[in-house]
Amino acid sequence: MSIEWWHWTVVGIALILAELALPSFFLIWFGIAGLAMALVLFVAPALSLTAQLATWTVLSLVMVALWFRVFKPSFHKTRIGTSAGEVIGEVGLLVGAVAPFQRGKVRFQRPLLGAEEWVCLAESPIAAGERVRVVAVEGSFLKVVKA
Repeated sequence: MSIEWWHWTVVGIALILAELALPSFFLIWFGIAGLAMALVLFVAPALSLTAQLATWTVLSLVMVALWFRVFKPSFHKTRIGTSAGEVIGEVGLLVGAVAPFQRGKVRFQRPLLGAEEWVCLAESPIAAGERVRVVAVEGSFLKVVKA
């Protein structure tokens, strides 16, 4: 039995659809590689099964490498569960005044650790409307200083 280009199309679509059932964001790259393999086989139909599988493997590895090198660094920076080190240094706008030993609120232009607005603490009083910079994460609060 020889594998035709449309077999790869079906495999690629099936893997992409399987990604909907398995929310791992992993199978989609193998599905895209399957669709790319269908295109390669459509252009060069004389490839052997071994060459097809090797090409699909290489295409899959390229897709996964692109995910980790190009797309994922900007993707995970705004997701819940990122390390505190990526938050330190971010600048936001203080929407609720903060005084020593009292809580205030700071809003960021883009979400940090999954939210745009965070409760913050400061060692010195800072008025609402001031720009602040995150210097530490203490539990569920952000420690800020005037920027």
